[in-house]
Amino acid sequence: MTLPDTAANPAGADRTFQVDLRGLVDLLSHHLYSSPRVYLRELMQNAVDALTARHRLEPDAGTDAFGIRLYADGSAVRVEDDGVGLTEADVHTFLATIGRSSKRTDLIAEQRGDFIGQFGIGLLSCFLVADEIHVLSRSARTPDAVTVEWRGRGDGSYTVRTLPASARPRPGTTVTLTPRADAGEWTRPTQVQALARHFGSLLRHPVTFDDGTGGPPARVNPEPAPWVSRHPTPGARARALAAYGEEVLGFAPLDTIELDLPAVGLKGIACVLPEAVPAGRRHGHRVHVKGMLLSEQAEEILPEWAFFVRCVVDAESLRPTASRESLYEDDTLAAVRDALAERLRAWIARAAANDPDLLARFLQVHHLAVKSLAVHDDEILRMLLPWLPFETTDGHATLDEFARTHRTVLVTSSVEEFRQVAAIASAAGLGVVNGGYTYDRELVHRLPEIRPEASVADLDPATLTAHLDPVDRETELAAAAYLALARDALTVFDCDVALRTFQPASAPALLVDSREARHERTRSRLAREQDGGLWGDILGALRQEAPRAQLILNQLNPLVRTAVTIDEPELARTSAEALYGQAALLSRRPLRPAESSLINRSFLDLLAHALRKDS
Repeated sequence: MTLPDTAANPAGADRTFQVDLRGLVDLLSHHLYSSPRVYLRELMQNAVDALTARHRLEPDAGTDAFGIRLYADGSAVRVEDDGVGLTEADVHTFLATIGRSSKRTDLIAEQRGDFIGQFGIGLLSCFLVADEIHVLSRSARTPDAVTVEWRGRGDGSYTVRTLPASARPRPGTTVTLTPRADAGEWTRPTQVQALARHFGSLLRHPVTFDDGTGGPPARVNPEPAPWVSRHPTPGARARALAAYGEEVLGFAPLDTIELDLPAVGLKGIACVLPEAVPAGRRHGHRVHVKGMLLSEQAEEILPEWAFFVRCVVDAESLRPTASRESLYEDDTLAAVRDALAERLRAWIARAAANDPDLLARFLQVHHLAVKSLAVHDDEILRMLLPWLPFETTDGHATLDEFARTHRTVLVTSSVEEFRQVAAIASAAGLGVVNGGYTYDRELVHRLPEIRPEASVADLDPATLTAHLDPVDRETELAAAAYLALARDALTVFDCDVALRTFQPASAPALLVDSREARHERTRSRLAREQDGGLWGDILGALRQEAPRAQLILNQLNPLVRTAVTIDEPELARTSAEALYGQAALLSRRPLRPAESSLINRSFLDLLAHALRKDS
């Protein structure tokens, strides 16, 4: 055991953190970076920032005067740039100190917004694929600067030495990696070229790749971004943008929306998806910062309702997080999100005003997205509500068409209620809209804002039963005994039984029962069971007169006309239970265990009765 040197480190003296570089690299690889492939992005990013600083020193140099050259032959990966380079003091200060960035020097601190990397940890990502990093750099700030060599190793050690200027004839920096055996997936020539194009296809400086086979270097970014290029006609520009969107996103867009926010230096496109996506499923967007790909999964750049598009954008003023794989949430990002949302609204407005065919195709695919937007956006509501499709008793129809046919539009509160009443309401001439889907009920109730002559009301069970014709007194008296037995059999379900006539005659029974009524009955039952306790007092305070379900038998149906004449009590009860079960199944709502048991029991009892009769 070694005792601490108290003379060298007296009590209370400041001490220096000891950094385990291997542990730090492991932390980066598992928690900061998504994949070892980011090492090449970090090297290219450092090279771009060095070129940016070089242009600060030589502002008259053209964009193509300085470039980046990549080399990979399977045994080494090299990234060379014509950037500002490093002096020996810079190397000691920046390459040997974790977390310190050369972008923090006084010379360029005021222009940090011009640089991509701002965290000073990017070079460490190279240890994800190599055990040693070799750097040769010559500063452009001093004409007769020497070449500085730095070798950093994964165990935390490094060496620095100066070499003659001839060791690197031009200012700039060369970083060379000797890949580990387990890093071949990320360092073979074809992969390095693919990663370079993936990350750097929109970089503004020339980037080339050499695979060491002796052929001419290939240009990584041969074409500028399509929104920067000039096109002979608006149609040609639209086709070029759509082709680019299909190339990078993998689908042919329904339409392409050009995005341009000069205040933050953002340009790009939003591609409208050709197929519907589930509400709330947010797609990642492809975001470049100053030409360098930041993320392919940046969800935060658009609001949640804009899930019908995917974007490719390049921005100047957005801030990356430390990993440089997502965007930092700040006021600038919030302003960009709002501005892009406004661009999408403007596109919808233009389609509604000038291109009804495009609008129809868009709404057919993405009506749910537009409904979610219309709930919160009065302009979109006024523009598109009459054209949005809804499920109605007349089939799928727009509210504009439906309101012309039905002076009063009734809307259900759930899908199951609509399915219970749709056929009966249609036969009775009632206009009912299914309000059970997301946003639909709220939007239908706002129809009078657009069409003041339209009237909208929630469908109440009493409204429906009022449109069912009563039977004559003689028929009702004849069926009274059966109805009494039926009510007694269905008491367990808090269900009343009535006899009416309605269309279609093929429907033997209608079960009128809302979700709210079932909840109220459940609450009342729990209050009775908990009577006297704290929970019972709470439920009792909420108690209302529990509404009963109604099983309405159709006198026009031959089966019902036969059933009401049954004089055998047990058979009458069984037939009533069977009619209730069939009506519950037709409502398509989830069955309670007691209802499932009733359906099975009534079926078996009726089958047993039929077999006894036949025998």
